[in-house]
Amino acid sequence: MKKVINTNNAPAPIGPYSQAVAANGFLFVSGQIPSNPANGEVVSGDIKAEAKQVMENIQAILTEAGLTFSNIVKTSIFLTDMGNFAQVNEVYGTYFTDQFPARETVQVAALPKSVNVEISVIAINS
Repeated sequence: MKKVINTNNAPAPIGPYSQAVAANGFLFVSGQIPSNPANGEVVSGDIKAEAKQVMENIQAILTEAGLTFSNIVKTSIFLTDMGNFAQVNEVYGTYFTDQFPARETVQVAALPKSVNVEISVIAINS
């Protein structure tokens, strides 16, 4: 059985998808970009601020699902410039304390709304 998860504390989807879907003990969180859910504006100009907004959006979705960052088992990070890796990694690391999730980070040609970072996660309800 699957359950769609949506919250007003994260950006509304910009296409035919859900913020997250819970299924069989897993939570699949759609890629989050640095869009401020309060005003719909994209955070830009500072990669650390962008990464923080992305992580805050993920946190809001996890909270809505009754989970935390400790439930995440896999993350996927998409960057338009691998030169931003260290700064994004620094922000990302502040949201995890131990038992870090599996992860890949890839450089892509472009992301929605011309943002510089997008992150998706898979969490487990344990």
